[in-house]
Amino acid sequence: MSDKPPFRWAGTSARLLAGTLLSTLAVVAVVTAVSVPWPTIAQEPASVSAVPAPAASVIACSGGVLTIGSQFSDASALDLAARQSVVSGVAEGVAEPTETELTVPQAPGDSVASFTSLPADRTRTDVAASGASTVRTEALAGFAASACRPPLMESWLVGGSADTGAADLVVLSNPGTVPATVQLTVYGVDGAQTPPGGADLVVAPGTQQIVPLAGLALGEASPVVRVSSTGAPVSAGLQTSITRVLTPGGVDQVGPVRAPETTQIIAGVAVTASPGELGASDSATLLRVLAPSADTTAEVRVSPIGASNGAVESRTVELTAGQPAEVDLGGLAVGTYTVQVAAAEPVVAAVWQATGFDEGDDFAWFTPAPLVETPSLFATTRGPLPTLSLVNDDDEPAVVSVASVDGAFRLEVTVPAQGSTLARLSARTVYLLESDGTGVRAGLTLSGDGALAGFPVWPADAASPAITVYP
Repeated sequence: MSDKPPFRWAGTSARLLAGTLLSTLAVVAVVTAVSVPWPTIAQEPASVSAVPAPAASVIACSGGVLTIGSQFSDASALDLAARQSVVSGVAEGVAEPTETELTVPQAPGDSVASFTSLPADRTRTDVAASGASTVRTEALAGFAASACRPPLMESWLVGGSADTGAADLVVLSNPGTVPATVQLTVYGVDGAQTPPGGADLVVAPGTQQIVPLAGLALGEASPVVRVSSTGAPVSAGLQTSITRVLTPGGVDQVGPVRAPETTQIIAGVAVTASPGELGASDSATLLRVLAPSADTTAEVRVSPIGASNGAVESRTVELTAGQPAEVDLGGLAVGTYTVQVAAAEPVVAAVWQATGFDEGDDFAWFTPAPLVETPSLFATTRGPLPTLSLVNDDDEPAVVSVASVDGAFRLEVTVPAQGSTLARLSARTVYLLESDGTGVRAGLTLSGDGALAGFPVWPADAASPAITVYP
């Protein structure tokens, strides 16, 4: 028999029951605290939305046509063969741009035009200019025309040759106020290389520097040059010419390609001679294409401007990364064409077109036309009457207006979806190109007796977007 008093058992049981209840309540409280959101205090940081002050619009021209090796005492000396005639302008109501001259230390007789348009009422203004030269010497003959372009930190030169008979020149212009250090990477049969002559080139502000292409890639028949700059952007170009035996075969000034893209559209390629007239061993139309970074397959389509029956030429081209390829597009009938190159990896491309291979003939390099989605200015040069090719690669029609800035001319056309059309323009005129929201691509072609040139219309630089500042 137990000798514990009954009240001890009752007290112990009460304590056990109380402890159990407290433990249960604690568990419930913890679970509730975890599952139920706690009140928080949140405060958005103070911020201010501001639009940066717009920068001035700056463009630089190519300058005159230069000849190399004409001096017996100095085979590397450069001489001015023909000056460049320049047409420039801004939109109606905008102050005229400031023109400055870039010096060319290697060719003291040449001067290069550069134009600066200052913002108006905190709005960026557009400026356009282009230049042309006609040369007839024992070493050079032909017509060259090019648009004046804004300086870029990186651009691509697709065209030219460093093979026998070519005397091509890489042209680097620095319209800025600080020096630019430039690297020239040459893509050829052995891939990408930076030759000693293309490394750490210093282009002083307000000057133009000339680099012979043969000094970068001697013997390369189909080079592509990437121009990379630090310190300040540069406007890059290529003067290309050819001599067959002792006969000059043409001259051209080739503008840059802005960047590799998976689709490149070249508008306004002018074929001026019928197939068979140029000889079986000569091809008057060549496409040069490069995939800089990765192997890929490119689909090439050639379509007549304004035609509704689609492509007249289709090719599939296998591309090895870093090695330019050339595609013979000979056999095209007389007319104006669009050449489209589409690939899974980004590519750069250009088309070489010749009027023939006899004395008095000329050639031109046609580069890709960027998409123009904002009102943009362009200038036509002196020389043959220009033709504007408008290409719409969208699935909706585009209504496009082309008007001279002096108000004397205005044309409105509808470019069909996945279609193109031509417009005849006047020489030495500045135009404004606008579309109804569907971006278009545009290229100028200048074709005449013994003269051929062309360049694309580039979009105006967009205004800086608003930025958010957190004090």
